[in-house]
Amino acid sequence: MTFDLHNHHYRCGHAEGQIEDYIQAAIQRGLQYIGIADHSPFFYSEEDQLRPDIAMAKSEFPNYVQEVLELKKKYQGKIDVLLGMESDYFPAHEEVYRRQYKQYPFDYVIGSVHFVNDVNIFEKGRWDDLNEDERVQEKERYYQLIQQSAKSGIFQILGHIDAMKGFYPDFSNIETPIIDETLQVIAQEGVAIEVNTSGKTKDCGGWYPSHDILERACYYGVDISFGSDAHVPERIGDEWDEVQQTLREIGFKEMVYYVEKKRRSLLL
Repeated sequence: MTFDLHNHHYRCGHAEGQIEDYIQAAIQRGLQYIGIADHSPFFYSEEDQLRPDIAMAKSEFPNYVQEVLELKKKYQGKIDVLLGMESDYFPAHEEVYRRQYKQYPFDYVIGSVHFVNDVNIFEKGRWDDLNEDERVQEKERYYQLIQQSAKSGIFQILGHIDAMKGFYPDFSNIETPIIDETLQVIAQEGVAIEVNTSGKTKDCGGWYPSHDILERACYYGVDISFGSDAHVPERIGDEWDEVQQTLREIGFKEMVYYVEKKRRSLLL
């Protein structure tokens, strides 16, 4: 059985193709489940589309849901199409986002921290003027937000939990106990993390999270899922076999996915 829960399309402003292109690519790859999880609108903003290069317009949100649900019916019997969302996490706006998601039959919502101290985690140069202590503080603030997202009850999966290394590979070398603390919180809350293979498209290369974090996640009993984070249909299911093999070697016994927000498992 194969699945890929983290995929995008043109509405987010930085991905290519229609939703159906990703579904057809998943069928060609032999996947049984394909989850569409595009970037959430900035629901808290008064503007309809605060950042057209980052996320869909608020007015497009119902259209997005409707299209996925229609395609779910269209491809029934060929592949299971899951309605997901990759949601930003802003502590001050938790309830705004929670209310939005309650209106629709999501199979799962992925919680991703993309902003720390109001700056995008992928902003190149954000580390240039920080001293060693300040870099530790930035990293710890990032993981504090991830902990809060795990406790929020909004999400089934947490997205790319070390993606801040994307354009700053040295992020992984900033020493702090915060990662172990965060993994323990995630395990206690029963939320999954994903192996996200899109790190290969950034300066850091490789996966999110690193093998070291995956080993610690296994130790703490964190559930593990999978998403290619495809922004082009060709990346659907990218490195699925390698991910499974690596997780087996680390010691994971299963991978998880969600249907109607209910946890399902795939034995490794």
